[in-house]
Amino acid sequence: MVPDTELRELAPAAFAHAVPALLGVYEAAMRPPSEQLPGRASVMNGHAHYPGFRSVVAVHGERPVGFAYGFHGYDGQWWHDVVTDALRARGRTRLARRYLSDPLEIAEVHVHPDTQNQGVGRAMLHALCEGRTERTAVLSTREGPTAARHLYRSCGFTELLEEFSFPGSPDQPFSIMAARLPLRNSGGRPPGRSPWWRWTG
Repeated sequence: MVPDTELRELAPAAFAHAVPALLGVYEAAMRPPSEQLPGRASVMNGHAHYPGFRSVVAVHGERPVGFAYGFHGYDGQWWHDVVTDALRARGRTRLARRYLSDPLEIAEVHVHPDTQNQGVGRAMLHALCEGRTERTAVLSTREGPTAARHLYRSCGFTELLEEFSFPGSPDQPFSIMAARLPLRNSGGRPPGRSPWWRWTG
């Protein structure tokens, strides 16, 4: 359990302002090469302008310990088009129509290592998806038996593509996962909400 931790939804402008602090969480969780961080910041700032953008930040003592965000996906967006084309190329056009015709595209879900395995990621994921009008949620996560992949499966996500490499990253395989909304066991709220979980808009 994480005492005195709360979830906050940030408007796009507030999210953009918080990107430098959120990058600290991303860096600690993902350990990317430092030269990649400016590009990641640019991507995150760009995503804040996408339609249907929503961000959720987990805060402990006014310090971010996790964040998640997503937006409405549609044709013409890079991730959406790459995944759609890959599904069609592998003869999975029906899956593309089922899961990518009206999706919430979850771009990032990260929790600081000091706060992992304490329910923060699950709470953020459910808060992010709560009340969305899209039919599905889709995301990509690193291939392998990771804690993140276990979390997504427990919330109803299934694999659409496995061992998939995005253009420009041939050595980093991903799993593309999708779920129907609302998420499994959500009941419109994060399941089993513990006393520390508080939502502030």
